[in-house]
Amino acid sequence: MTRDTLLHPGLNLGAAHGDAHTRSEPALFGFWVFLMSDLITFGILFATYVAMRDGTAGGPGPRELFNLTSIAVQTGLLLLSSLTYGFASLFLKHGSDRCRGLVFWLAVTAALGLAFLGFELADFYSMAGDGGVPSRSGWLSAYYALVGLHGLHITFGLIWIGVMLVQLGVLGLNDHVKTRLLMLGLYWHFLDLVWIGIFSIVFLAGVA
Repeated sequence: MTRDTLLHPGLNLGAAHGDAHTRSEPALFGFWVFLMSDLITFGILFATYVAMRDGTAGGPGPRELFNLTSIAVQTGLLLLSSLTYGFASLFLKHGSDRCRGLVFWLAVTAALGLAFLGFELADFYSMAGDGGVPSRSGWLSAYYALVGLHGLHITFGLIWIGVMLVQLGVLGLNDHVKTRLLMLGLYWHFLDLVWIGIFSIVFLAGVA
């Protein structure tokens, strides 16, 4: 059994990338382990939210505060951004004109992420105007902690995309940049999975 047969799809670049193919896997696996530790933090906040979902203290609840149209748009934007990052990954691994196609799809991903944040911040502002501030109830505190933490992760992901676009322009598509882009892909897809949990447990269950 050769070394290449032991490599895991998604944690490497492909044999056409030479040494970067084998060097990327341990770095990506370590980053995947880090994401699992981050998932524990989200799991604690999910558990806290579920425990506090009836703790409105006489204040407004999900049915009064949630804008499901906006939530649907946010979900569509974030899932679409996962698809566009997938296109970026294909250009990274297989594209004949890698840098140009890669930069384009990274920029599209960033634009979708920014649009997602814009809708989310607009929802926070609207909720606050209707009395839904974090200090109003335990449920709202848990809501802002969970959804806000995800929003902060998206913000960091957008900064990371910006840094990678700069590095592509300055350094080109060298081995280190390739590995960082693979890590960014894991991170971005991870945030989409967390959002599916938020969409299901917080928003759908909240208005059911």
